[in-house]
Amino acid sequence: MKRALPAEVKVFIVQCVACYDTPAIVARKVKEEFGLDMIRQHVEQYDPTKKMGKNLSKRLCDLFYATRKRFNDDITDIAIANKAYRLRVLDRMAADTEGRKNYKMTAAFLEQAAKEVGDAYRRKVVDDEEESLPKPVKVEISVKDARIRDDD
Repeated sequence: MKRALPAEVKVFIVQCVACYDTPAIVARKVKEEFGLDMIRQHVEQYDPTKKMGKNLSKRLCDLFYATRKRFNDDITDIAIANKAYRLRVLDRMAADTEGRKNYKMTAAFLEQAAKEVGDAYRRKVVDDEEESLPKPVKVEISVKDARIRDDD
C-alpha cells in the first residue's frame, strides 16, 4: 500500500521541478533531505507541464507557476550568475591546476578569467542606432578575360 507524501515533501518536489531540476535529481534530493525513496516517474506527477502532472492540485499548481516565474525572473539567488563568484571559482581552479603542473589548463582558466573581467560575455548596448548599423561600402567588381593581353 502506498503512503501519501507529507505536504512538506510535496512542496519541496514542486519547487525543485519548477526550478528545472530533472526528476532523477529531485528523487536524489528527496532521498538526501527526507530519507524517502522515490522513482523519477513519481516526481513527474508534481510537474503540471507534464502529462503525468495534469491532476496536480490547484494549490501545488499555483506554487509551481509562482516558483517558476520567480526562478526565471530573479537570477540573484544563483551564485554562478555573479561575476565575483565565477572569478573566485576560476581562481581556485587555476591555482589547483597550476599546482598539478597542468599549465595548459591553467592558461585556459586564466583566459576565461580575463574574458570575465573584460566583460567579454556582456551584451554591449549601443546608444546611437546609427553606430549599431554597418557602414555601407561601395564594391566594384570587374571581370577581365585572362586570355587577352594588356599592353599598357
